[in-house]
Amino acid sequence: MKRTMLGSAASGLGTLHAAEKPMPTRSPRDRRPLALTVNGEAYHLSLEPRVTLLDALREVVGLTGTKKGCNHGQCGACTVLVDGQRVLSCLTLAARCVGKKITTIEGLADTVDDELHPVQEAFIDHDAFQCGFCTSGQIMSAVGCIHEGHTGSADEIRESMSGNLCRCAAYPNILAAVEEAKSKVKTD
Repeated sequence: MKRTMLGSAASGLGTLHAAEKPMPTRSPRDRRPLALTVNGEAYHLSLEPRVTLLDALREVVGLTGTKKGCNHGQCGACTVLVDGQRVLSCLTLAARCVGKKITTIEGLADTVDDELHPVQEAFIDHDAFQCGFCTSGQIMSAVGCIHEGHTGSADEIRESMSGNLCRCAAYPNILAAVEEAKSKVKTD
């Protein structure tokens, strides 16, 4: 399915509403057309080159599961997978992701069989969250950690997940969830 989204000149990000045209503060020439593949779906956007993947996902595409925590690459709440690799979407330009497969928390569950991803299930089973703000980034990082093969020991998991901060300190439960899920996740 293709979606077309026109950029909003005022915000520099974009919008789903082509009919609404706010007073431009930037030239429309500042925007560039680009196509992103997010959770298997193609999105045709018009964005300024400086727009981050995080802002494109949240503000333009409308996928708000990826969180904006620190917006400086220090907390991990914005973690998504790009071609299977963990990236901090607040530090990644959307334009750098053209032609790549982007997976967000919304794209993990098997919508055909209506089943959660094994990591999502393990997080629920082990109460690996409290306030939930960091949970999407923690889950995406855990999936990446498992696919990268960094689950040989508890210490290796802790080290691999150390870029994701949990203000509620649910770390023991997060570790238990990753340890349980590692045997259930199919790795390529």
